Amino acid sequence: MHTKVLIIGSGPAGYTAAIYTARAGLETTLITGPVIGGQLTRTHQVENFPGFINIAGFDLMDNLKEQTIKTGVTIIQDEVIKLNTTTKPFEFSTHDIPKGTADTVILATGASPKWLDIKGEEKFKGNGISICATCDGFFYRNKTIAVIGGGNAAVYEVLFLSKIAKEVYLINKNKALSGEKKLIDELSTNNKIKVLNNTQPLEFIGEKKLSTIKIENIKTKESTLLMIDGVFEAIGTIPNTQLIKDQLTLTRKGYIKTNKRTMATSVKGIFACGDVQEDTYKQAIISAGSGAIAALSAEKYLL
Repeated sequence: MHTKVLIIGSGPAGYTAAIYTARAGLETTLITGPVIGGQLTRTHQVENFPGFINIAGFDLMDNLKEQTIKTGVTIIQDEVIKLNTTTKPFEFSTHDIPKGTADTVILATGASPKWLDIKGEEKFKGNGISICATCDGFFYRNKTIAVIGGGNAAVYEVLFLSKIAKEVYLINKNKALSGEKKLIDELSTNNKIKVLNNTQPLEFIGEKKLSTIKIENIKTKESTLLMIDGVFEAIGTIPNTQLIKDQLTLTRKGYIKTNKRTMATSVKGIFACGDVQEDTYKQAIISAGSGAIAALSAEKYLL
């Protein structure tokens, strides 16, 4: 198959880019990747995306998908497993497409959740340890759980889980939370939530199922055992750059390096947007904006 524009990824950046290129009259194919809708589908409420006072992350992405389809974009539920940036047109393959070509490519592959990589974590993944409160929170109704992290993602998880659980601990390695003030204020008035700052997890403990976290106060080095029924990790993400490893220039932290005015990468005709490219602020609206920039730049490139 051949397409004028290939967009890889289906988060806010990918869908927005597709809407813009399709409206420019460019044949556009979007290949969703393994997580349709991206990380935002795991966010239970979004309150800072313009035009929506309050909307579930899944619903927001569903709206974007529907709008993308209506613009005439071909959406393929598949995963690009190979991309050759040295050929013109660019060559790619997926699980179901042995060989495809595209005149320009927009990478919107996003980022994946980080894991702590501490003792006991691998044993209890999916059996007491989760990275998605909206997916697994209902398993912990009226139970004691913990969230690990200190940014917006962690605060969102805690607030959501406090509606389900009996008690929620927020384990934050820093001296203060770094999320939005409005969210932190809401958290501070919730008597179900207990914040443990300057604290890090050392080990997950249990027999067949997770039952305890060994935690340490970073300042005093005092360790204690925290009895819980489940843990949700929200400690950040790592960019999904496996597809272009050794083909595009990356930043020191492993993100795709882009020109911020155009979202152009080190290879002419390849653009990157959203969380896979280096950005200070990880916000859905910023990802969407970078998708629009990438699309407009791709259109100009094809002229």
